Order: sequence, then C-alpha cells, then structure tokens
Amino acid sequence: MTSAPENPIWLAKTQELCAVLLELPDFQLIRASVERFAADATLREQLTELNEKGGSLQQRQQFGLPLDDDEVSRFETLREGFLDNPVARQFLDAQEAMRRFQVTVGEHVAKTFELGRVPTADDFPQGCGDDCGCATE
Repeated sequence: MTSAPENPIWLAKTQELCAVLLELPDFQLIRASVERFAADATLREQLTELNEKGGSLQQRQQFGLPLDDDEVSRFETLREGFLDNPVARQFLDAQEAMRRFQVTVGEHVAKTFELGRVPTADDFPQGCGDDCGCATE
C-alpha cells in the first residue's frame, strides 16, 4: 500500500487545489499586498523592530518584570506609525487572509479524516469562533 503523501493521485489533487487558489481574485490581491510590502525595505525593518520590541515587552511582562512607561510609549508610537502606512496595513490584512485560507483547508482535511467522507457545511459548527474570519466589532 502506498502512503497518502506518496500517492500520485493525492499529490495531483493537492496541486489542483493549489492551482484553484492561485486563480482566485482574493488570492491575487493577497499576493500583490505581500509583494508590495516585500519590496519596501523600510517597512520590513520597521516590522522587525516592532516584533523585537513587542516580544521583549511581552517577555518581561510574562516574567512579572515592570514595564517602563517610556518604553511602552515608544513601542505604541512605532506600532501606530507602522499601522498608519497603507502598505503595511494591507500586508497585515493579507497575512490574516492567508492564515484563514490555511485554517479552512486544514479544517476540511481534518474533518475528512474524522468523518471518513467529504464534509458538508453542516459538519462545521455554526456561528463565530476564533478562526471564522467574521468581524464581530
């Protein structure tokens, strides 16, 4: 018996799914947003700095260490400046959209293994959850 990942039919169908994703207009917009961001070295540096400072603050908070108000203020200023840039905002939105695509595909595959059949909409919980992608604000 050939295992699923080595089965040429399984691989062909996975590649077919990837081709369908590439043709989706939303996917094209996501890629364009990522490419615009990737082409901007300044924004990439700002995101790296933002992630480093945010990670440092979060780590200190987790260890119960006091946070310096000036440091928090500098982080917030950096964060707001980054988010005010439309290319950065579109990039973050694109990352979230990619994550939702991945989660949805993963949920359908997992549900297929669980049920032993192709899932239908009725097989998924109704309403909002962490990964539903709807805006609740």
